[in-house]
Amino acid sequence: MQTSAKLESASQLVDRYFAALGSKPYRFQRSAWRAFRNGHSGLIHSATGTGKTLAAWLGPIMQWLDENRDEVRTTSQTPPIQALWITPLRALAGDTEKSLRHPIEALKLPWKLESRTGDSSSSLKARQLKRLPTALITTPESLSLMLTHESLLPQLMGLKSVVVDEWHELIGSKRGVQTELALARLRRLCPKLQIWGVSATLGNLQQAASVLLGADADLGETCIIRGYQKKKTHLQSLIPSTMERFPWSGHIGTRMVPQVLQLLNSANSALVFANTRSQTEIWYQEMLKQHPDWAGRIALHHGSLDSKVRKWVEDGLRTGRLRAVVCTSSLDLGVDFTAVDLVIQVGSPKGIARLLQRAGRSGHQRDAISRLAFVPTNAIELIELAAAQTAIQEGFLESRVPLEKPLDVLAQHVLTVAIGGGFEPDSLLKEIRSTFAYQSLTDREWKWILDFVQRGGSSLAAYPEFRKVEIIDGSYRISDRRMIRNHRMNIGTIVSDAAMRVKYVSGGVLGTAEENFLSKLNAGDKFVFAGRLLQLIRIHDDTALVRRATGKPDAVPRWMGGRMPLSSELSQVLRRKIEEASDGSLLGREMNALQGLFEIQRRWSRIPRADQLLIERIKTRSGYQVFLFPFEGRLVHEGLAALFAYRIAQRCQITLSMACNDYGLVLQSAKPIPIESAIEQGLFSVCELEADILASLNATEMAKRQFRQIARVAGLIQQGFPGQRKPARQLQASSNMFYDVFTNYDPENLLLAQSTREVLDQQLEIERTFEALSRIESGQIFVEDPPKVTPLAFPLMVDKLRERLSSESLAERIRRMQAELEKAAQTL
Repeated sequence: MQTSAKLESASQLVDRYFAALGSKPYRFQRSAWRAFRNGHSGLIHSATGTGKTLAAWLGPIMQWLDENRDEVRTTSQTPPIQALWITPLRALAGDTEKSLRHPIEALKLPWKLESRTGDSSSSLKARQLKRLPTALITTPESLSLMLTHESLLPQLMGLKSVVVDEWHELIGSKRGVQTELALARLRRLCPKLQIWGVSATLGNLQQAASVLLGADADLGETCIIRGYQKKKTHLQSLIPSTMERFPWSGHIGTRMVPQVLQLLNSANSALVFANTRSQTEIWYQEMLKQHPDWAGRIALHHGSLDSKVRKWVEDGLRTGRLRAVVCTSSLDLGVDFTAVDLVIQVGSPKGIARLLQRAGRSGHQRDAISRLAFVPTNAIELIELAAAQTAIQEGFLESRVPLEKPLDVLAQHVLTVAIGGGFEPDSLLKEIRSTFAYQSLTDREWKWILDFVQRGGSSLAAYPEFRKVEIIDGSYRISDRRMIRNHRMNIGTIVSDAAMRVKYVSGGVLGTAEENFLSKLNAGDKFVFAGRLLQLIRIHDDTALVRRATGKPDAVPRWMGGRMPLSSELSQVLRRKIEEASDGSLLGREMNALQGLFEIQRRWSRIPRADQLLIERIKTRSGYQVFLFPFEGRLVHEGLAALFAYRIAQRCQITLSMACNDYGLVLQSAKPIPIESAIEQGLFSVCELEADILASLNATEMAKRQFRQIARVAGLIQQGFPGQRKPARQLQASSNMFYDVFTNYDPENLLLAQSTREVLDQQLEIERTFEALSRIESGQIFVEDPPKVTPLAFPLMVDKLRERLSSESLAERIRRMQAELEKAAQTL
């Protein structure tokens, strides 16, 4: 810093900072700083690795430099809190802290920068309760936890700015709504607070900014800063040497490992992304088996591994010590690994934005090229990559639809405010309605929330443990220390699957695996976890005790929620690519590789255009099959399959079974399925859609499962204190009891209605289902009777066989079927 009479401006200091780095600011970064200095809030949107962090972070720094030009050069006193940086993952806090600390130290600011997350030490948290640092990195959960401490509120009133990093990862989730509510509280404490979001891959920027800044935000004061939308990205696909014309899900599998290893030889360091944790374990083992001399040079990374293991892997990537890391979405965000110059994606990422996000993990620096190689797990996934490439060229990204009025999150937040100083209902209601999520909250809903937090609602009023909030001198507060402790220990909206720790008998913790998986193993069973072959010794409380093993595994852990559905936007472009094939136009290596598949599909049936629905009827020894191909994604097809089966069964006496994938669905029966008459009678009608879908499924059981999450977030059930966590079956029994009590004695309970709505919106994607049926009704429908099972239908038939055959029997059966179909293709 200068001490002469002529003081440099903040802009000059920042220019010198960039010059020392051998670069200069981008235009969009200067635009962001200018908007910040003019008092605006907004959203910075730029491709991964193009300087978004500095665009957001130097705004608060330059503002402070301008306001303190004299004192900064003469004092070393640490200023009070100025800026809050919210990151979606606590695992990113360490790397974020390093990135944010660099300009602070280079500019010699007297700022103190610290993190406050679930990983922070208790001593650090205790010290921060007395005095917050100048800048604090935290998560949505830890921010909400801070708001329960009344002693922190006076300090937070001096806050000048908040930056929400990776906003695209929060919007559209309950964690995003939790962030909205926390920001509304901060805006009330500091009316001039400036809020900025940072994002890389969003299709609905204006709406995303509105959600971030609240319903009361002045649109004229809101800035959307667009940086580099199209970072230089090189996408390639590894195409199998032989391409089956009758593919099935997972049929390529680890056969592509040799090609992947060959490609890795050309890279300094690489990330190998798989879509599920189970898949990462399988690929890691196979890569090590084929390249044993890479032991210690390749590693595994996913969210179930112990944090110490993950940190070791991240450090190895950062230094370039590791040749490759097989990972899941645990490495999608934030962490800057400059040594990584290649990303390999195993299987379709099912979304355009996700593909770009992962590609951006390579060449994660200014002007570098991002390289991604795509490895299909089945042949048809090559169409998805071709569609994703087209979408990227057109700048077509997925929108993140914001949630509206999740009352479980609101109930939790009201308890947070009641602990953190109390509230007056009318004032808090105004604050809550200033958020995007709750701008339409009705007086009736608010009255219900107040009754719920005061006495648990009408059906739980007799139980003291649900009388949480009391009115003291007109202020709604919680004074019971045990209730306060309970709330703080269970704050947040992340409801993970019930998990057990996996620990060596000798001591070391490897991570966590699903309780449902581990509870089915017997002592002595071997399974693959954390890249190791382990043998289960015994299960004690919530811990699976293991030792290293040799031989072959009996199982690989499965984690719930691992399968990702095809996004609406990618589905749309996928249908266009299939229409091109229908017109005989195969553009690109991926589509050309499928020429043989398309040729048989056209010869035996047809290739549908984007405005057409293809239906195929065929009789096999398993029964009568009807295949439908909407190309709308697995979740929509699950709902449609149940809906179609229900509507057909309402009109004739028939028993139907079903299966579906991202491309279509199949209905099967022991007798002919009257599909044409069903179409005439309104099979694809949108009338009574919601009622028919709920009637077609075990809606009560689905809603009951969803209610478990809602009950946890709303504070009806507690997971327990550290070291005293309740087992999953106990939590399940508790939530089921509440569901039954509310159903029988409080049917107007708004949490019941929320559980049904979440099933429809999140599990069955009811809006997409409505749009799909509307598209089908307004388009052309073709019913074909092919001589054999077609290439598009074959994967669905295999999925039906999975239900009743062992993996070994299934593989043998598939080989026979493929041989028969290939033989038929030569003659038919």
